[in-house]
Amino acid sequence: MDITRILISSDPSLLDRDAIIRFLRQSYWANKRSDGLILKSLDGSVCFGAYYDNHQIGFARVVSDGATVYWLCDVFVDEAYRAQGVGKKLIETITTHNDYRNLFGILATRDAHGLYEQFGFVRDHGKTLTRMPDFLRKD
Repeated sequence: MDITRILISSDPSLLDRDAIIRFLRQSYWANKRSDGLILKSLDGSVCFGAYYDNHQIGFARVVSDGATVYWLCDVFVDEAYRAQGVGKKLIETITTHNDYRNLFGILATRDAHGLYEQFGFVRDHGKTLTRMPDFLRKD
């Protein structure tokens, strides 16, 4: 694969919503989300797709107040295209984007720290608190 042929775009008309749903439903972080919830999250975010030969091979979602902070989430690269620079190109595009480059970026990952650290993200040791949504709680 020629990495220079990868298109990274935030044009919502290019998104393959079915492919995004399929991947997120198989991910460790979003596998309990309904299809409807996934689609609603896309509509409320700026979504970046990675495309090769008009086929979506990657995705990332950004949620922001547009002034101080953004949350980077639901990042994926299709397994067939991993370790070829697609993820790096996707994250570089987002972190250098005029809308986000001067905002505080937040993300959570279980296994991709090295990727994000290349773009200035730093591991937070104990300052962040999270709250699980009701539908995931086991009260």
